[in-house]
Amino acid sequence: MDRRDFLMTAATAYGATSLLASHGFAMTQEPSASPSTPQPKGPLRKAVKYSMVGVKGTIAEKFAAVKAAGFEGIDMDARVKDRNEVVEAAKSTGLLVHGVVDYDHWSLPLSSPEEAVRAKGLATLEESLRDAKFYGGDTVLLVPAVVNKKISYEDAYKRSQVEIRKALPLAKELGIKILFENVWNNFLLSPVECARYIDEFESPLVGSYFDVGNIVHYGWPEHWIRTLGPRIGKIDIKEFSRSKANTQGKGAGFGVEIGEGDCDWPEVLTALKEVGFSGWATAEVGGGGAERLTEISGRMDKIFATWQS
Repeated sequence: MDRRDFLMTAATAYGATSLLASHGFAMTQEPSASPSTPQPKGPLRKAVKYSMVGVKGTIAEKFAAVKAAGFEGIDMDARVKDRNEVVEAAKSTGLLVHGVVDYDHWSLPLSSPEEAVRAKGLATLEESLRDAKFYGGDTVLLVPAVVNKKISYEDAYKRSQVEIRKALPLAKELGIKILFENVWNNFLLSPVECARYIDEFESPLVGSYFDVGNIVHYGWPEHWIRTLGPRIGKIDIKEFSRSKANTQGKGAGFGVEIGEGDCDWPEVLTALKEVGFSGWATAEVGGGGAERLTEISGRMDKIFATWQS
């Protein structure tokens, strides 16, 4: 299930710790005063994915609705006809475009055995980096590889790193970071391996875009957070129900509202504080009109209520 299909359906370390100092997301944070009293560096900044916005009208009207619902930012997960409209909408509404989601990482995976497909996938990654810069964002979310019957795990690992490294000079030039999202792509199935994969780039330009809900079916988000630590640059917020997944099929697990599933949000927040995270927390759930966006914003406020306590 890709991102667009998920949103539309829902709407109706091995650690290489010596490298941590070189990573530049939350990675410059000072240690907590003590292990028992961790302190966040700053607030969690609420955002949504652009494809969640079901408000009709211009991009400016969509952005205005998102802002009115209580969000500070938006993650662009779709191409638009005129990029200037996005910039003007951000200026007129005050909504911040904090990043871009790679447009074709599922259809043109960087792990493909076909060189032509990988080349197109790399071109899309570079397009996404340029768009992120144009919009004033600072990251591109990337699904780094896909493993399936025809693409072996080892090949996916090696091929994806080769292709991503090709994009690092442009990422450096633009000042945009590439953050890998944990998704159901049969790849990077443990936090230890995910940390190692990131660290092998030996670059401050790569890190984790940690999706809390995606982990719940086969792990515990707080475990991943503590292992990935300062490699985490941004987080996605969604919910998951193990009981629904077990009785109705894996995908049905996403059919619960934020705060009503099996994500242990107090423990997730505690773990995020422990690793010094602060910054963008973007909803990735079934969207809709103004009323629905306001509801999502309120649910996020509820689970974040203890953040500064």
